[in-house]
Amino acid sequence: MEENKDRLLLIFTRNPKLGKCKTRLAATIGEKAALEIYMILLQHTAEITKKLKCSKEVHYSDEISANDLWDNTNYTKHLQKGNDLGERMYNAFKSGFQEGYKKIIIIGSDIYDLNTEIIEEAFKEMENSDFVIGPAADGGYYLLGMKSLNKEIFYNKHWGTDKVLEDTLNNLNHKKVKLLQTKNDIDVYEDLKSIDVFQSFLKI
Repeated sequence: MEENKDRLLLIFTRNPKLGKCKTRLAATIGEKAALEIYMILLQHTAEITKKLKCSKEVHYSDEISANDLWDNTNYTKHLQKGNDLGERMYNAFKSGFQEGYKKIIIIGSDIYDLNTEIIEEAFKEMENSDFVIGPAADGGYYLLGMKSLNKEIFYNKHWGTDKVLEDTLNNLNHKKVKLLQTKNDIDVYEDLKSIDVFQSFLKI
């Protein structure tokens, strides 16, 4: 296990169960195909994070899985705690800062064009910024990094809407914020069209 008390990466993930993940996508292509796509996204996230020089935590939505694609020697495993996404993220950050970490980043597991270099860039940018945010094309964000806990950005948000990034930036208008390049997360059918690995799931 990488013990680096300077940098912590939080990975938020849903347990990959039929009918429980990528529900908006499943409405178009079916639950089985949506689960297959989510497994590809999980594998991609594990691949791009496994060699990062930082502590890494996987935070599951429903239950902790002992034997899955997240290597127990490289990732510690936790259960998300809270009533909505904001509260769950807040509690994960709060725990990390209480453990003594100086720079904490959270990512999801549904950005196929996220890579190791972008996460490294985010950690580096925090040397000169209070917050680092990776904007998502749908108006949310795919990455959030901070050096001290800010409760305001996790509450009174309409999660899953196109106002999340805007409202978050309004909360941080007196802070030094670095925006990374915009990425497209995989939520609906149209998000698959430009990514080669998903072409077999597209309806002819």
